[in-house]
Amino acid sequence: MAAKQGAAATTYSPKIMARTRPPIFKGSDLDWTRPDGRGFHQCRPALLQTGAVSAASGSAYAEFGNTKVIVSVFGPRESKKATSYSDVGRLNCNVSYTNFASPTLGSQGTDHKEYSSMLHKALEGVIMMETFPKTTVDVFALVLESGGSDLPVVISCAGLALADAGIMMYDLITAVSVSCIGKSLMIDPVTEEEGCEDGSFMMTCMPSRSEITQLTITGEWTTPNINEAMQLCVDACSKLGEIMRDCLKQAASASDE
Repeated sequence: MAAKQGAAATTYSPKIMARTRPPIFKGSDLDWTRPDGRGFHQCRPALLQTGAVSAASGSAYAEFGNTKVIVSVFGPRESKKATSYSDVGRLNCNVSYTNFASPTLGSQGTDHKEYSSMLHKALEGVIMMETFPKTTVDVFALVLESGGSDLPVVISCAGLALADAGIMMYDLITAVSVSCIGKSLMIDPVTEEEGCEDGSFMMTCMPSRSEITQLTITGEWTTPNINEAMQLCVDACSKLGEIMRDCLKQAASASDE
């Protein structure tokens, strides 16, 4: 695999809220900290690169802490499933895991149908489907290592790969998640935090247009916590979008040299 030059690992944490965070656990666990030592509102450093797969129309590699993802985009190419002319193109998405991505997967990798569907829903509102009629764009995401917040990383990496492929989009797409544990909110959760969360919140948006393309909430949430989680995600998505644009600019500059 040949990779173009990409940006170094950069943080994109949202602004720290003025409100003091209550402890997650009581008694002897008052000094509990996040597994990787981050603050509750601190995101993992993001390492992004484009051109990770030379055979693809466009590709990207993303590393957020221990979560490592590679996305390849092929097309637009002739749609084999189309039976009649269509004014808009087709989008196919597939998310899969390597056999070494997570100990829980065993010795065989697996396709993740739910994540594939959610990736499709997140991207279909961003891509200008009318710009490639009667053709198909295929997006293949491979999770090399599962370290938590896998789907947001997949979505953000897919947006970068689509831009690298020259697919017309209304804007870049970014995604961030928040876990609710007790009364505390933790942005960009790792696997251990996702395993004990009371609720999860994921937002995908177009940062330059300030438009949300997908919002997923599971578990029990209070209205104040939902509002706070939304503010955290919007701010983090905006900063992540800046990192992605810088990555694309550096790749373009490197290709011109």
